[in-house]
Amino acid sequence: MNVLLLNGSPHKDGCTFTALSEIAATLKKHGIDSTLVQLGTQPVPGCIACQKCRTGHQGCIFDDAPYQRCLELLDSIDGLVVGSPVYYAGPNGSLCALLDRLFYSSSAKLAGKPAAAVVSCRRGGASASFDRLNKYFTINSMPVVASQYWNSVHGNTPEEVRQDIEGLQTMRTLAANMAWMLKSIKANPEPRPQQEAWTPTNFIR
Repeated sequence: MNVLLLNGSPHKDGCTFTALSEIAATLKKHGIDSTLVQLGTQPVPGCIACQKCRTGHQGCIFDDAPYQRCLELLDSIDGLVVGSPVYYAGPNGSLCALLDRLFYSSSAKLAGKPAAAVVSCRRGGASASFDRLNKYFTINSMPVVASQYWNSVHGNTPEEVRQDIEGLQTMRTLAANMAWMLKSIKANPEPRPQQEAWTPTNFIR
């Protein structure tokens, strides 16, 4: 089994990476592999509502590397953890641009897979960012994996994050719960409940 760890920070080895590394190490102890995808600093296009991904085009019309790397992994992963720094009480804008496109174009490949969000902040805004990221999962039939507290670490540098003893413990508990859920799903011979056909309605007709 394999969990995709998506690092939405532009800093390769920063605070968000430190939190995800704690998760990766704990997953490994439980016999679960992980694959880290780094968002990096390159520009990430946002969704332009062209609907090409719904009308025959394979995936999004934009072919930026982070999107393509995530897309090619979706069939082989069993779970997802999305990590982000907190910018103005919200996740990184480039990360949200990527997730908007990934979830809209590839929702079927993600549905049913356990997921969790992890946020890193200096001081405040963690809960709002955490809430925003979880909405991607709950709109797409993805079981949300919980921990002993909201999944956040605090610190302005990786060294400071390593001093957040409770934050790192929260990451380890999250990883242990993710491993337990993945193994429970694998051991359950009953398939995931079949969804009803979507019946969208508008507030104004």
